[in-house]
Amino acid sequence: MQTNDLDIKSGVDVINAEAAALKQLAEELDHNFTDAVELLVGIKGRTVVSGMGKSGHIARKVAATMASTGSPAHFVHPGECSHGDLGMITTDDAILAISYSGNTAELADLIEYARRYSVPLVSITRDAGSTLAKAANVSLLLPQVGEACPLGLAPTTSTTMQLAMGDALAVALYKRRDFTAPDFKRFHPGGSLGQQLIHVRDLHHIDMPLVDPGDVMSDVLLLMTSKSFGCVGVVGADDSLTGVITDGDLRRHMSSDMLSMTAEEVMTAGPKSIGPDALAAEAIGLMNQLQITSLFVVEEDKPMGILHLHDCLRAGLS
Repeated sequence: MQTNDLDIKSGVDVINAEAAALKQLAEELDHNFTDAVELLVGIKGRTVVSGMGKSGHIARKVAATMASTGSPAHFVHPGECSHGDLGMITTDDAILAISYSGNTAELADLIEYARRYSVPLVSITRDAGSTLAKAANVSLLLPQVGEACPLGLAPTTSTTMQLAMGDALAVALYKRRDFTAPDFKRFHPGGSLGQQLIHVRDLHHIDMPLVDPGDVMSDVLLLMTSKSFGCVGVVGADDSLTGVITDGDLRRHMSSDMLSMTAEEVMTAGPKSIGPDALAAEAIGLMNQLQITSLFVVEEDKPMGILHLHDCLRAGLS
């Protein structure tokens, strides 16, 4: 077998081993998971996540995921806990300690602190008889499966399961807290995630080009030119958006008497529009589909703004 083939087989074997472990983890998830969610959602303070070595790297990621999805959390290094960082943990907090063996020596002071000051402790470990599991208020047990490492020593499968369990907790917590897309945007104002969650109301213009159905086209054209949106909206007696006049409508009605026609005679009735709470990305999709560059923003059939494709582009959307 060629070297490249051996590499691919090795990679497939690792992924299959970790996938099998995750499947077993899902099958063995029990009421303790609900108990852990109940405990963490009920605290007044933060979830303090801790772990040593590779488990520590997983703990940092779990804390970051929780914090970004509405469950205040931070990471505390177990070694630093013994040198003053225990002061970062209050009795309003809960501790989520991650250790595959459950007997990590560096967690001893953290466990003792939790016991002494009645700080709720949730553990993620494989051994129900370990020091960590016995000390925990709720222990989330991982399946006792071998590591994907050929020597069975390097944390591979075990850390994958730890990460999955941490993600499961974070998602369960944000569902309990009714965490929404606007909440997510508040914690992710920058980068592509923040851009994806920009709403139409964040970008639209309120100074709209609007005309009445009976307005003559000579006046409509002046307004259309001055506003630079390439269109005007036509509103009825009840102030609802009844039509729109675009460059295409002008071309279709081009004649010597067009300037004396009314807006109602030239407009396209029942125009497409979008609501203010829609995502800007949705507006872009609709404009691309209709091959237009502007879209009226409507609430209860009444226009409240207009959105131009360039507004979305300036906001970093595409």
